[in-house]
Amino acid sequence: MVSTLQKRFDSRNKLRLVRSLPTYESSGRQTCVFWNAVLFIHKLKLKLEAIEREYSNLLDMKREYLNSIKQFHSSKEVKVEKNGEEFRVKVRCEKGGDRLVSVLEAFEKMGLNVVEARVSCTECFCMEAIAVAEDHHQLLNLSDITDAINVAIDPKLLAPNQHHNDIPHNDAQLY
Repeated sequence: MVSTLQKRFDSRNKLRLVRSLPTYESSGRQTCVFWNAVLFIHKLKLKLEAIEREYSNLLDMKREYLNSIKQFHSSKEVKVEKNGEEFRVKVRCEKGGDRLVSVLEAFEKMGLNVVEARVSCTECFCMEAIAVAEDHHQLLNLSDITDAINVAIDPKLLAPNQHHNDIPHNDAQLY
């Protein structure tokens, strides 16, 4: 609870604040107090508007900052390394779509068997996999694997002259 002494102190501070406002010379004391109160309210409104502008500027800055962080995290990254017969593949991109399925299909099309894989989709799609070629005599280029995974992640990267020839278009091609 607030003591009586504290209440008096607060009310005196409020009165001191009102008295510090410039006064208008008028014949009646009541009109002077009225105009002082009107002026005080007007000043408070101006201060409130300034605070609201500053708050909206801060919100805009926060939004821009979050967008820049999102763009940083949504950048696509594909790394392929070769360790003996194994290929270590690291993929990082934005979430959404059937990323895992399309990457695994790309491995299958290239004739790679996934031996071990770790996948995470908390903030972005992250995958680290170790793959081995089905045919050990098959020559696989690291850049070909990287390109195939990039296309699997983002089909828009598929060159205009390339087509999905291996996708059947009707039931006759399935058998």
